[in-house]
Amino acid sequence: MSPSDRLPHEKGFHVSWDQIHRDARALAWRLDGHGPDDGAWRAVVAITRGGMAPAMIVARELDIRMVDTISVKSYNHQAQTEPRVIKTPDMELVGDGTGVLIVDDLVDTGRTLEVVRKLMPKAHVATVYAKPKGKPMVDTYITEVSQDTWIFFPWDMALQYVEPYRGA
Repeated sequence: MSPSDRLPHEKGFHVSWDQIHRDARALAWRLDGHGPDDGAWRAVVAITRGGMAPAMIVARELDIRMVDTISVKSYNHQAQTEPRVIKTPDMELVGDGTGVLIVDDLVDTGRTLEVVRKLMPKAHVATVYAKPKGKPMVDTYITEVSQDTWIFFPWDMALQYVEPYRGA
């Protein structure tokens, strides 16, 4: 979609690798010392796929060695569908979620997190970015963006030549 094809209400927010790294570290710093075990967290569960990079950074910053994933499918060819869990974490490890950090890149409507919270109701949910509709599903986040903003993450992008604004 080129900018001229975009409707006036559609906004793009481009996030670089450097920016997601800084924001995920900021998320870790915000979470540091707030776990239930003398401030420590037992495990990190990344929501695949977008939560994997931020979860890795959070786990590294907070020295959390127990890392697992949960996969929730809620998009089909860019159309949102009813979310369903297609891979669960080790439920013996996470239990009801006590002491567990669930990490994702973004909360949009909150429907994915609703499904995840049913599995681990006592987990602490943290996202790097949050939109207003999904914010109530998140315990900790770094940056709020408007509901009509589309975030372009670095793992979805490729570098390419861009024509200069004036002439060539």
